[in-house]
Amino acid sequence: MTVNRRVFLAGALLPRYLRAAPFDLVIRNGRVIDPSQRLDRILDVAIRGGRIAALGHNLGGAESIDASGKLVVPGLIDIHVHARDAELPPPAILATGVTTMVDAGSRGADNVDQLIGIARDAPNRMRILLNIGRLGNNPNRRGEFLDGLAPADVEKCRAAVERNRQWIIGIKARLSRGIAADHDLEVLRRARQVAAPLNIPLMIHIGDTVSPLPQILALLKPGDIVTHMYTPTQGILDKQGRILREVRAARHRGILFDFGNGRTEHWNWTVAESALAQGFAPDTISSDLDLAGHTEQVFDLPNVLSKFLLLGMPLNKVIACGTANAAKAFREFRTLGSLRPGAPADVAVLELAQGSFEFVDNFKNVRMGNEKLVARVVIAGGKRSP
Repeated sequence: MTVNRRVFLAGALLPRYLRAAPFDLVIRNGRVIDPSQRLDRILDVAIRGGRIAALGHNLGGAESIDASGKLVVPGLIDIHVHARDAELPPPAILATGVTTMVDAGSRGADNVDQLIGIARDAPNRMRILLNIGRLGNNPNRRGEFLDGLAPADVEKCRAAVERNRQWIIGIKARLSRGIAADHDLEVLRRARQVAAPLNIPLMIHIGDTVSPLPQILALLKPGDIVTHMYTPTQGILDKQGRILREVRAARHRGILFDFGNGRTEHWNWTVAESALAQGFAPDTISSDLDLAGHTEQVFDLPNVLSKFLLLGMPLNKVIACGTANAAKAFREFRTLGSLRPGAPADVAVLELAQGSFEFVDNFKNVRMGNEKLVARVVIAGGKRSP
């Protein structure tokens, strides 16, 4: 366990008159896990003016929360959700500890205004990856590009980003054969034509692509994101179950690999176990939550994170995938995913519940675990969520 001395001094060894200062809120006696500071220690977390004010002991505040026996972590960041459904409102996602979320491709240039309205009204921070397809990811219609490349309109997409740069932080391209058919590489090239001049990243959805993954990876740039990394079809493993050489090379040159739970053949336990055994863990763990996933397989981001505890990942590394690592994926999030004094006061108080819990992959294979993360208190921008 490593404790950053400067951070410790920010709270525990403050002069008495500062320690007695009326912080707005103090979260007391929790196990603070903040991978951005390599911090894992019983501490108080003090908040003032919507920001983290101090970490230490015996801090006083106008309001306090007793987090004894709980984990206190930076507000969770889910870089892959689908908030297009009015029935799955952002407040429901906030209640699970997710203080920042990214809608990954639900809408395109022709209908993004509806999604921006949801983001504008959200109680948590919501940003958007614009689908290169003009109508986005609509589960009620044919795949974006099965009928040709007309929906991949570079000029319309770029113009939509430029009009809404406050909200749109990247581009999404779904490349599976049921979505892009044999146009996958050209769809990716067009997405790159939008992203490159705007200096924003791409997120690509892989699995059952017509083109082999190495050809797809060759078109990516540092900072781009591969989601559904543990797909069993055209994924990161070769036929012998080994990590592809091109996949390791892509990570080495700065490509990020995201889990993306979802519901439809994006991952199974076998691929995840094999990759983890070969040292290829996710950079980020996301839920790919949609309305249906709210009640099956996915449920929420803490449930998805818990699957990796079952798979043997250490707790601090699992928390990093939903906080510090996720914050590094987008430059707009670089001040997030941390409990450093001065950072926005986004905090999740989680219980590491003990018991017998059922976890499911996308092929309805069930495994039982004895630990599960559950959100108990959520604070966004210094305000406690109801």
